[in-house]
Amino acid sequence: MSEGVSVFRRLLPLRFLSTGAPSSSSAARGPRLDPGPLSFEDPGAFRVKSTKELLRALAVFRFCSVPLLVNNCDKLLSVARGVLGRRGLSLLLRPFVYAQFVAGETEGEISRSMTKMADLGLRPMLAVPLEEDLGESTGEQRYEENMASMLECVRLSHSNAWTTDPMMQLKITALLSPELCVKLTALLKHQTSVDLEVLLRGLNGEPIRFPGLDERENAHLLCGLKRLNTIAEASVHKVRVLVDAEYTYMNPALSLVTMAMMKKFNQGGVWIWNTYQCYLKESRGFLQEALDVSSREGFSVGVKLVRGAYMDKERRQAEKEDRPDPVHDSWENTNHSYNGNMELLMDLISQDPQRYRVIIATHNEESVRQELGVDKEGGSVCFGQLLGMCDHVSLTLAEQGYAVYKSVPYGSVEDTMPYLVRRAQENRTVLQGIRKERDLLRLELHRRMRLGRGGR
Repeated sequence: MSEGVSVFRRLLPLRFLSTGAPSSSSAARGPRLDPGPLSFEDPGAFRVKSTKELLRALAVFRFCSVPLLVNNCDKLLSVARGVLGRRGLSLLLRPFVYAQFVAGETEGEISRSMTKMADLGLRPMLAVPLEEDLGESTGEQRYEENMASMLECVRLSHSNAWTTDPMMQLKITALLSPELCVKLTALLKHQTSVDLEVLLRGLNGEPIRFPGLDERENAHLLCGLKRLNTIAEASVHKVRVLVDAEYTYMNPALSLVTMAMMKKFNQGGVWIWNTYQCYLKESRGFLQEALDVSSREGFSVGVKLVRGAYMDKERRQAEKEDRPDPVHDSWENTNHSYNGNMELLMDLISQDPQRYRVIIATHNEESVRQELGVDKEGGSVCFGQLLGMCDHVSLTLAEQGYAVYKSVPYGSVEDTMPYLVRRAQENRTVLQGIRKERDLLRLELHRRMRLGRGGR
């Protein structure tokens, strides 16, 4: 067994000694481009929006800034569905929350939304709203259906001219049961080594036996790996697949599977990416371990760098299990972690831009400003925000020629609402902090009213 494939035992919180992120010198990174003045304070960024879109955004953001509504939106939806029925609820939500955060349901609707986005200089990162948590497993047939949906996402991403470098998001728990991922994570804590080749054989469809799993669990793991392999084979050299991180009680297993996919598919480019949540104290250790393994094993790495969305649940779970809080103690520490991890990746990119790629997936303006000197044409660094949010940052960056992706869910109202509810409740802190974007929207609306334009 090679040194690289035995390292994954250390992809666990107790093994991490470094929770901070030392800053790196600009000299180590080589010369930076002068980004010049760039302001995210100008409401003019919204001049490309119609008055209807401005009003909708203001109404949705107002709703999302009320904690009582966000915390209980799943109950409110359930009551509304009981009163209005599914069709009535769909008619109510489609022009409001759905239109703000979802690209559409049919291919025609999605295509129109993405074409409009492309005209603004933005790039879509399509996301199928599929995922599971503990207690929600639905069986192999549903996982096969989810795989078909993700293959359709690959086709949509590749077959249209929205961008020359398409991306899509993928949640492993839509293809592999959360219960198995949790068990794998628990097993990793007690194993002295994990042979990555076991998972590589599974990706290739060969029979596998992962130590500690019974026959049924090994069979399900093999089926899940084959599904992931099918999606990766369909996307390689076409669409970059960004694997989402989820909860700490399953993330080590998700990272293990993702690194196996990277080893197989990232030999000739960066096609499989992993997500690192910088609000976690061990994020620097997770990232460094992955970079070390990729260096030893000789494959490229793509990183989606986020602050993270599961803070409240992670803290509640840690308290319930009487273990240390995995989340940084303060917002400042999280920022330090994010910016430090970003600097680490920038150092590597400056040395080998073909081997490392990163998407700076954040709504934090200071983190964005920190990297405004990157080479716009190099392709190794891009920015990312959610569809329907942080447009004053996204549109300003795109206007200046930076590569900016928007995370774009799509599907029916019925299919996307549970996804949006979960995202809203996980991102309640972000939603409550969108006052600046609301203020800029109001300023642009008032400008139009003063000019007597009223609409566009």
